[in-house]
Amino acid sequence: MYNVKILVTGGSGFIGSHLIPKLVELGHEVYSLERYVTGRYVLGSKRCVETVFGDLCDFLTIRKIIRTLQPEAVVHLASISPVSYSYDHPNEVMETNFLATMNLAEICLREVHNFRQFLFAGTSEEYGNQDNTPIKETAELHPNSPYAVSKVAADKYVQFMRDAYGFPITILRNFNTYGRKDNTHFVIERAIVQMLREEKVKLGDPTPVRDFLYIDDHINSYLKCLDNEKSIGEVFNFCTGHGTSIAQLVELLKDLVNFKGEVIWNTIPERPLDIAILVGDYSKAKHMLNWEPNFKLEEGLKLSLDYWKNCTKKASPIVKQIE
Repeated sequence: MYNVKILVTGGSGFIGSHLIPKLVELGHEVYSLERYVTGRYVLGSKRCVETVFGDLCDFLTIRKIIRTLQPEAVVHLASISPVSYSYDHPNEVMETNFLATMNLAEICLREVHNFRQFLFAGTSEEYGNQDNTPIKETAELHPNSPYAVSKVAADKYVQFMRDAYGFPITILRNFNTYGRKDNTHFVIERAIVQMLREEKVKLGDPTPVRDFLYIDDHINSYLKCLDNEKSIGEVFNFCTGHGTSIAQLVELLKDLVNFKGEVIWNTIPERPLDIAILVGDYSKAKHMLNWEPNFKLEEGLKLSLDYWKNCTKKASPIVKQIE
């Protein structure tokens, strides 16, 4: 792999904020595309790469940025990702996740002279409910939320561009990733923080089974795909191959935290359609890319727990946001 000029969309998000430092460390020339948000930028804060500002839904602005930068690769992470949010904001989610992806890919195809790769952040949510698990990449997609529909639409469009124009795509369908450091919306971080506060833990449905992937393994999936000829034109699952129910997850966390309090289930509105079991098969990534997960669930949970313990000691404002 030689040094690549890379534009990362969603650079301030969960995955982007972990991936960008790794790309810089490897010697790549990295630019972060972000939508300007008032209050996000702290005076005197350090940024390891140049940031360009633009809304992906603004075609003309994005075209100007791409024309100017001429990135050799785009890592397209930006999206509206909370599934629950998508039910109440389907238009916004479809515009951001599908139409913006279509525009970005088309601009790269037509405006970049030496474009090498478009890495698209797909999602395991695209699979929906399946009769057979673990799920392979060849499974028929059954999206069952506005978020999943928007991701399938984008996934299918960039595959069309691959077939029609030879556009160099790589689609990464990562399963449920944890290890967040600034967001307690998702189940693992939410449960940990509530347990550390020694309060009643309020969660949703205890029955869904998920394949939980630690953030470092997620980041490594992008590093394995980037500028790798074997990944061009392909779709990959990145997961552990092991399923854990939300109830089992909470019991494991209770042991790690030594939490003796009450867990109250079904405090979050039930989704109109939810996936009962979402467990992936990563054999393709292992065979073609030599990728496999390095972190078992308990190990990753301990790392997440250590981080949030430190936050609670410092009275982090993020922790205070939990209701």
